[in-house]
Amino acid sequence: MWDLYTHFRQNLPDLVTLPQLFKQEGYEAQCVGKIFHNWRQDQWRGDRVSWSQPEFLHYATHGNDQPQISGDLPPNLVSGAGGIECREVPDDAYYDGRVANKAVDALRSLKTSEESFFLAVGFWKPHTPFNAPKKYWDMYTRDAIPVPIHLDPPENIPEIALTSSRYDGSSNREALREMHHGHLAAITYLDAQVGKVLDAIDSLGLRETTVIVFWSDHGLHLGEHGLTRKTTAFELDAAVPMILSMPGQRSAQRTEALVELLDVYPTLLELCDLRAPHELQGKSLVPLIEDPSAKFKSAVLTQTPRPNYLRGKLPEAMGYSMRTDQFRYTEWRDFKSGRVIARELYDHDKDPLETVNVVDENEYQSELPDLKRELEELVSQ
Repeated sequence: MWDLYTHFRQNLPDLVTLPQLFKQEGYEAQCVGKIFHNWRQDQWRGDRVSWSQPEFLHYATHGNDQPQISGDLPPNLVSGAGGIECREVPDDAYYDGRVANKAVDALRSLKTSEESFFLAVGFWKPHTPFNAPKKYWDMYTRDAIPVPIHLDPPENIPEIALTSSRYDGSSNREALREMHHGHLAAITYLDAQVGKVLDAIDSLGLRETTVIVFWSDHGLHLGEHGLTRKTTAFELDAAVPMILSMPGQRSAQRTEALVELLDVYPTLLELCDLRAPHELQGKSLVPLIEDPSAKFKSAVLTQTPRPNYLRGKLPEAMGYSMRTDQFRYTEWRDFKSGRVIARELYDHDKDPLETVNVVDENEYQSELPDLKRELEELVSQ
């Protein structure tokens, strides 16, 4: 599945999704918000078989997140460029506020029923458009908001590594600062909605029997590398938050281990003593929960197609990007032949912002054979 138009069951009709497995094991599986990706409402049917009840708000799209209130709509207090909004409206004027409210309602109902449950809550923010309510904008002082230093593409970068969503470094930096202000407001708005759900879990006495996992689907460029969106193989797009909370946990801990979103599925199965009906590519994070310093993976994989957005077609090229402790190594390959058409290498010990592609520099030539071999092993899994 290479695009957002093709439903995954078209190619894998018998696949057992994570919520579907929990449902089969006797859990009440419910979906609130954006879980299985939709591209256009008229071409998406969700995945009804995965859930015990019909999905709620799964069909909405980012661009349709217009404020819904009674009475006249307050004015937009920012430029409005790119759909950015700052309006004095309540949290539930936008999707995420309504998703949080519905999730809390679902938790109360599930608590009353005393059923074991799998609840998936999908928030939209901080995805564009940045349209958090005004009170979240007010938490930041515009002039104090930092903007990226490196607004140009990396040195020696192949064109295929970039996207068409560009930021010209000579453009209006105040507009860029407003964008970052909106992004911070959107993150804080999202944080507040997550907080409502966690507060409900606590008030209902569910914390000691509930595993909670928080993660994001991708990162975002806001001027860095001269880009303003996603769908790259850079660290900014590939690295996402991942937080786990387990019953009985008494203190926070952090690991520097390399992990992948694929690891969520087997982790939840092990924590809940369940078994998958088919082989999973991910690896359970339980060993890291028990010992955050444990050796886990030597490398992890990210991939992104070109063109960036496919509409029911195969890619022309695919970027396969591998992150190790020190390096990010990327190969752009012709999709049909597999021929490597461009390469990138970034040394995170020296260049964590990925500003210089050093793949052709002499001092790194001895590293390349091992990196190529390890990437090929990941791609072929």
